[in-house]
Amino acid sequence: MGALAALAAVVLLAAGGYAFARLVRLAPTARDVLPFLSGGSPAEHAVSRFHVRWYPITMVFLAFDMEMVFMYPWTLVVKEVGTTAVVEMFAFLAVLFAGVWYARREGVFRWT
Repeated sequence: MGALAALAAVVLLAAGGYAFARLVRLAPTARDVLPFLSGGSPAEHAVSRFHVRWYPITMVFLAFDMEMVFMYPWTLVVKEVGTTAVVEMFAFLAVLFAGVWYARREGVFRWT
């Protein structure tokens, strides 16, 4: 009897979810309206592909983003840890700089 009550509760919960979704969904006309783009029509589909030249730039940005993720906590403990923390951060920055220098050498920043 307990399993039957649990099954009924699950069915009622699922039906209630569907009913609630049907109540709060957008009207059919609201889905057909194009997005506002400064008064103009969109030139391409929203899921269009980006040019391949943007991906290396993105990787360089992520490298600097990771730098900030590690530098903010470092600033909180550098006074307590001392010289070791400063040396480790300069080593970390040297590795990042080597990566950016390699990316520049490979032509990541050239747009032609």
